[in-house]
Amino acid sequence: MLVVGPNGAGKTNLLESLHVATQGFSPRTRNDSQLIRFGRQGARVAVHGEHGGSLVAVELVLKLGEARRARLNGAALKAAEELRSRLPTLVFTPDRLAVVKGGPAVRRAYFDRALGRLFPGRASVPTEYASALAQRNGALRRLAAGYSSHEAVAPWTERVVELSAALVSARRELVELLSPSFAELANELRLGRGELGYDGAAPTRDDLDRRLEQDLARGSTGAGPHLHDVAVRAGGRDLRSYGSQGEQRLAVLALLLSEADLFAQRRKPAPLLLLDDVLSELDPERRALLAERLRRVGGQALLTATAASALPVSPDQLIEVEPGHARAAA
Repeated sequence: MLVVGPNGAGKTNLLESLHVATQGFSPRTRNDSQLIRFGRQGARVAVHGEHGGSLVAVELVLKLGEARRARLNGAALKAAEELRSRLPTLVFTPDRLAVVKGGPAVRRAYFDRALGRLFPGRASVPTEYASALAQRNGALRRLAAGYSSHEAVAPWTERVVELSAALVSARRELVELLSPSFAELANELRLGRGELGYDGAAPTRDDLDRRLEQDLARGSTGAGPHLHDVAVRAGGRDLRSYGSQGEQRLAVLALLLSEADLFAQRRKPAPLLLLDDVLSELDPERRALLAERLRRVGGQALLTATAASALPVSPDQLIEVEPGHARAAA
């Protein structure tokens, strides 16, 4: 599906509303007031469709000063973000280049979210690790200030060690599974030989005990998966440091499509792909390659552009957007 319209017409708003409806949050902001029309007190998004052969109806309501409320097929969800585990959606926006060009924390967050989408049973591991880490860091600071004892740190050290092993193992498995598709897609998109690398090791109890004095001095845990990185390389170069903006854009696309491929390999329903302004900096050859790849991935993909000519093939559906309205082209 191709969504076209002049700049400022609302194409990105349409894409954002689909992300909110399927994930329970915006890819742009976590501040609900920025999602509600100026001067209004609330907003509502309703989406009807099909996922995995079953009909799906989602309703999400936003009100200033209140928690988001979501219903899936008429049933109220405890939290709107439960949708992300039910209706997988992958999104590309111009600021997604940070996944490649940004710091390690951005890549850790990206791969940990992918972990939750592909392995729902492990979705809580990054959050549980972060919670245990915060507890250990708090215990370290209390000990350094003389308000606590070494015995209070020990159980959190054990928990951090346990969850570090689980998180590192899950990340390694994810990177290994994504790597073949990423290499293939990077080559298809003329990016060069693509590689993903994760070399982090989980700290042992002895590792953390040996560095206890250092951790006390800094007031935080100085080893573990919260400090690791995932390298995104092409042609033997780390694209964070040595990739052009165009190459970084292609790498993000290759990552998204690799994840979509992995859904297919694991016989999961294809995710919804939301690609905002993805065509503007691609040359005609790569636009054609992307269009062909999207057809092979299956599922539904929504792309935005200022004109239909940006896509070198005929879309299955063309949507024209103008301020306040969206309609199927005649």
